[in-house]
Amino acid sequence: MTVLHNPVIRGFAPDPSLVRAGDWYYLANSSFEWFPTIPIHRSRDLAHWEYAGHVEGAAPGGTLAGVPDSGGIWAPSLSWDGERFWVVYSVVRSVGTPYFDQDTYVSTATEVTGPWSPPRRLPSHGFDPALHHEHGRLWLLNLQNDHRPGGRRFAGIVATELDRGTLAPAGATRLLLQHDRLAEGPKLLKRDGWYVLVLAEGGTGFEHGVRVARSRSLTGPYELGARPLMTARDDPGWPLQKAGHAELVETPEGEWYLSHLTARPLKTPEGPRCPLGRETAIQAVTWDADGWPRLRHGDVRPAATVEIRQAQRPSGGAGPHATSGHRRMGAAVPHQPADDGAPLHYTLRRPATPSTIDLTSRPGHLLLRGRHGPGSLWSHNLLGRRITEHRTEAQVTLQASPTTFTQSAGLLLWYNTSAYYALDLTWAEPEGEDQHGQQWQGTGRTVLALTTRDGVDTARPAVVDVEADTPLTLGVTVHATEARFWYAAGRTRLPVGPPLDFTRLSDDHGPRLRFTGAMVAIHAVDLVDASFTADFSDFRVSCIPEIPE
Repeated sequence: MTVLHNPVIRGFAPDPSLVRAGDWYYLANSSFEWFPTIPIHRSRDLAHWEYAGHVEGAAPGGTLAGVPDSGGIWAPSLSWDGERFWVVYSVVRSVGTPYFDQDTYVSTATEVTGPWSPPRRLPSHGFDPALHHEHGRLWLLNLQNDHRPGGRRFAGIVATELDRGTLAPAGATRLLLQHDRLAEGPKLLKRDGWYVLVLAEGGTGFEHGVRVARSRSLTGPYELGARPLMTARDDPGWPLQKAGHAELVETPEGEWYLSHLTARPLKTPEGPRCPLGRETAIQAVTWDADGWPRLRHGDVRPAATVEIRQAQRPSGGAGPHATSGHRRMGAAVPHQPADDGAPLHYTLRRPATPSTIDLTSRPGHLLLRGRHGPGSLWSHNLLGRRITEHRTEAQVTLQASPTTFTQSAGLLLWYNTSAYYALDLTWAEPEGEDQHGQQWQGTGRTVLALTTRDGVDTARPAVVDVEADTPLTLGVTVHATEARFWYAAGRTRLPVGPPLDFTRLSDDHGPRLRFTGAMVAIHAVDLVDASFTADFSDFRVSCIPEIPE
């Protein structure tokens, strides 16, 4: 008997898609505007997961430059037909508009580690596509989006049969189901003569849930179950919230389990907030006498611990509470796995390239070349690490020589272009002199500047003079809702600025849709000619989990 502790993949890991191939389970997550695209984890026992790679090349043309925050690659659906892995996903280029301006793509590979075929475009009725394989036939399921005034943006679930060779439609698109609540994320399986349609219901926030429908025919009509299979929306105090976007899988022994997204909220005066983003969890499922799936523990709320009933197999990696040690940055390639199996670094909208990241000039060091500022949707040179626990400490040693206010480099707590905290080494006018933008006409000073951005407001709550051309250690400590930045030129930590509200870097703060999660990051900025470089070393991120009792 194995006991798993939810979430099994912690931090930014939304929209899980789960499949079994032989004795291995594989799970893909959304990557949105981040590279590497579509991370994949694997496990032998559903409790212990390790990073298995990513779908390299999922972004058409190799870039997501220009996509908005929380745009990019949404809700990949992973499947296996007995010979090949398939992943189908949407690239969303508009967020918060009626259109989404999204395209649907599919890629295949004989091994989940790749190589993956170049993406091929499929019919794009809406986001959240999935594939259903049956007796050599292939069906594409999708949400249908009605962008018209007065239309329903979640206008039902549709299915289109595809020619397996050309991937062109092999017949008319069929409407499977419409639902009064928002219904998305369709996943289809066949069991005991029933086609079972698993749906994400009610949106992706605290109202999220899972609803099941079934039919004797793939093309319907489908009967909705009388109650949700899972939701926490009626219990705001439950520790695992936002439970939805699910997929069922059967073990070789005939046991059933459900992957789903979830979130661990923090209480704030403004309400619950989830700065770690949406995470991945697993539930045990049984089937009732009428053939409907139910959570095995007899509740609709997700369980924090789950017993896995299956034959004992070697685990596929370390458990979620065995990875609290430091993760260091050395002269490794940016997507080399860290010691917890996750990608060492994530980059925004573009993959890391030698033109912006120098890994060879100084062993153990990483040189970032300054590019656009943190508000850019095109070429902000940032390397991020997922924050996986509410208690996190991070630090990095930085050496750089900015000579203008257009050059900076430093350590960030990052959510997106409109929500971040940055402690940057930069240039400023002499003490007492106004900002006049004429730095080339005289000397200035080297400073550490703490910048906060919250929606449309950008502030600089602290500026500290430091010695030029001297290595500095920059750090940040997060404890629940509070974040504190500091620096050290020797062994003494010196605070910079006031405590900051970490929960503003969450899905739940601000008026716009947000779908990712908080990161610790390093970056470099040069707004003039991209000649400025910053030397980083000893980048450590320690996420300290709460051990369940």
